[in-house]
Amino acid sequence: MSESLYRPWGTVTPESWNAPSPGAASAPPGLASEALRARLVKVAEVARTGNLPDASTLAARLDQDVTAEYGAPDLHTIQVREVRGYLAALAGDHPSGLSWYLHAAQLRVTIQGPGHPDVEAATHRAYSLWRAMPLEADRQRLGAALLTIAGDIHGPDSQLVHRIRERLYTLALPSSATPAPLNSA
Repeated sequence: MSESLYRPWGTVTPESWNAPSPGAASAPPGLASEALRARLVKVAEVARTGNLPDASTLAARLDQDVTAEYGAPDLHTIQVREVRGYLAALAGDHPSGLSWYLHAAQLRVTIQGPGHPDVEAATHRAYSLWRAMPLEADRQRLGAALLTIAGDIHGPDSQLVHRIRERLYTLALPSSATPAPLNSA
């Protein structure tokens, strides 16, 4: 019986001794799950003090770091982008908040699939934010974008798509609270 022949996979250097053992995943420096969680907690703490511009700046930096490390289609990146949407909505920038939520929902569906509960929750968050938007915030145009994305994710006959269509229809109707113009003859 012959022995297996094991060949070296490169040259041994001093750095080789610091390398993780084969099969062990190395955590990215500064972006391990604990570090990411700590940075998200910091964003939340700053937001809780009412300093939304600083919280948004921290979230934007975190988004850059996470995207550089993991790429856009990654659950860590999606989580940070949902936080950015939430911060935008808290700051009163509903169109940006909704755009972040819709973007995150689209990323989630590519990773998790349309039937995943997190995808369902993401589209419901987007719908809830859209419903809460003031009318002057271009609600009809953004509702059309929401309808398109929700239809792509959940199908044209889903309950959520029906609710969005009904709301859009209601928004398109003239308000009954507005008095009819008087004829002055």
